[in-house]
Amino acid sequence: MAYRSPGHHQTRRSDRVNNIASATAAASEASPTRASRMQPSTTSSGSVHGQGQVMGFMTLLISGGILLCLTGITLTGTVLGMIFFAPLIIISSPIWFPIGAILLFCTVCLLWVCGIGAGLIFGLPWIYKYFRGRHPLGSDPIDHARNRILGTATQMRDYAWEYGGYIQSKVKDVAPGA
Repeated sequence: MAYRSPGHHQTRRSDRVNNIASATAAASEASPTRASRMQPSTTSSGSVHGQGQVMGFMTLLISGGILLCLTGITLTGTVLGMIFFAPLIIISSPIWFPIGAILLFCTVCLLWVCGIGAGLIFGLPWIYKYFRGRHPLGSDPIDHARNRILGTATQMRDYAWEYGGYIQSKVKDVAPGA
């Protein structure tokens, strides 16, 4: 295996890049129609219409027409269904209303029980960690509120102690034998 200098690969790469650039330039000079096809066409009014804009507009028209037809079919089916099934719904409503009410009540109860269960499953471990002193996630605001309540209660106790002593001294001033 022959030893090659580090610059050997660099010269080969630069030659390859130069060859690609010259081939691209020659191709663009040889076919000017290809370059002109890349330019958007202009109308007599001076506005530019690209082929992509025309295709986008056609896609918009086609998809809009399809959606409009589907909307009409859906509306027609709904109206015809109401016309044909309204007597059946009215006649059988004494049966469907109690069944619907029972199903609604059962669904609400099931969701309520599941919510309580999820609250217990996720809440009890948190409460256990909090009271064991492990400082679970989100316990800082609770500690802050507890300290504020404790501070307010202490202040009120001290105020009541001072105010109560003040009243007792006034009572002794008014009735010295009391």
